[in-house]
Amino acid sequence: MTVYRNITTHLNYLDDRRTIYSCAHCNTHLIYQDDIISKAFQGQTGRAYLVVWINNIKLGVKEKRMLITGIHTIAEISCIHCHNKLGWKYIHAVESSQKFKEDKFIVEKQKIVKETTSIPSNTYYED
Repeated sequence: MTVYRNITTHLNYLDDRRTIYSCAHCNTHLIYQDDIISKAFQGQTGRAYLVVWINNIKLGVKEKRMLITGIHTIAEISCIHCHNKLGWKYIHAVESSQKFKEDKFIVEKQKIVKETTSIPSNTYYED
């Protein structure tokens, strides 16, 4: 059983003038496209993205896990709204060549959907 710790206690909506990715199950906003570092990673269910920041998640307990690239301390992440498992956060990497992953997230591609901007980029708003 996974125990979760809240990173945030309410839903945050991302600026939809930028391309975002949402939870495939409940459409909760998760990631700005600009925060994807790489689309060439492998998750538990197939292709995955390495991201620098993710919104609206719950973080599970830390655990050591043997992954393709060696032993890592990770914590599973899930959608704060629907609890759908999304991937994991890298907490610590043993190998020095893997340290760049620390404090970043793996998000399973099949768990998210891309939402294209609905507002033209040349639209201006008055505050």
